[in-house]
Amino acid sequence: MIQADLFPIDKGEPVSGTSKTKVTAPSDMPSVIERLATSSSRPRYAFMVLNLIARAASESGEAGPYVVEEGKAVRLRDWLCDALSPMAQRDPRRIALIGRVRGELEEQGALPRDAKSAADAVELAVRLRVRASGRCNVSRAVSELVRAGLIRRHYQGWRVDHQNRGAQREAVYTLTPEALRSLRNCC
Repeated sequence: MIQADLFPIDKGEPVSGTSKTKVTAPSDMPSVIERLATSSSRPRYAFMVLNLIARAASESGEAGPYVVEEGKAVRLRDWLCDALSPMAQRDPRRIALIGRVRGELEEQGALPRDAKSAADAVELAVRLRVRASGRCNVSRAVSELVRAGLIRRHYQGWRVDHQNRGAQREAVYTLTPEALRSLRNCC
């Protein structure tokens, strides 16, 4: 049983014994997390993607189609993949992929003899493969974020903005006002 006078429930009422300032409601981050937990198959990954999109977003909450990094414009989805790739450095599948790529490059005779150059070639090939699969993972997470009502997605491109991809169009993600407010307040 909860003693009611210890835990005030009315959000706008001052707590007895305190000043007349109103108790402010906390950020609505718990509601964002609850939405992700109910609508996403991988809520932690979706939250990381959402947080990165918020970091890349402008003041209006729009991110993409490109993110400028080190003076170069990088596609938003590629930037997200690269930002998330350190999460899998010790993953057994990543270690196995490195071994497979090294074996394939040796088989093709494309592996340089110099150890440093060989390591760089393997790292580049692994990064390209991880980025290709990572783009699919990011797209799946963004689709879940769209279903949860936290992001809107459209494609900006060559001639006309469009809801569908293709024809040299790149993804643009726009945070909903609720998600933008929650993520900007918490971090």
